[in-house]
Amino acid sequence: MKKKEIKGVVKGRYSQIAKQGQQNCCSTCAGEVSLLSQAKAIGYSAEDLEHIPEEAIWGLGCGNPTAITELKVGEVVLDLGSGAGIDVFLAANKVSPTGRVIGVDMTKEMVDKAKDIAKSYDYHNVEFRLGEIEELPIDDESVDVIISNCVINLSPHKAKVFREACRVLKPGGRLIVSDIVAERTLPDEIKQDPDAWAACIAGALEQQEYLKKIKEAGFEDVQVVSEREFYVEARESKSIEKLLSIMVKAYKREKSLS
Repeated sequence: MKKKEIKGVVKGRYSQIAKQGQQNCCSTCAGEVSLLSQAKAIGYSAEDLEHIPEEAIWGLGCGNPTAITELKVGEVVLDLGSGAGIDVFLAANKVSPTGRVIGVDMTKEMVDKAKDIAKSYDYHNVEFRLGEIEELPIDDESVDVIISNCVINLSPHKAKVFREACRVLKPGGRLIVSDIVAERTLPDEIKQDPDAWAACIAGALEQQEYLKKIKEAGFEDVQVVSEREFYVEARESKSIEKLLSIMVKAYKREKSLS
């Protein structure tokens, strides 16, 4: 598939999810289980979920990046691919009213949904912007922390996403990502499958390639904090592919003093 086609497929899929308000999670979720159960299974605590709007819990992620961010009061946080806002609202509770959280999503329907939820629950320290994570509508060096939950995987321009993340982070800022990677190169029948792209599978890079792109963008101390295995079946060949849901933490390099 061409990169433009991939964008269209992914955007269409998540626009539909936002319009229907339906349960439609990534490939790491399986079975007819509740959204709250899905959220707990991928790392959200019951306490966290009790203190955010239930309408923001859609079961679309593959981890909980806010669990390892150690957010500080007053920090500015950016969520790449914010969807209905689950991680934005969690981060907003941690940075308090003196901090600010910005969610960016390429789907207008998702942005509108998140804005409505924020207004209904009187969140004054959050903002949702329409935009693409490859071309962020964010000023240079204006963000303390970037989080993302199973979204960079969906982009066919991952290197550009990480370069943009580096651009908007302050020197020494943190990047915390929950995402899907592959144990080995995926078969062509998966990589060319539109449904597999929309389901967070076809865009999975091999883990070392994924980490390399983060480092090449200007990040240091890149660490895999945790990982979880799962498997998918290729529709054509019926081969079973091993994937990993990983949590990655990295820092933007400090400016040179020379």
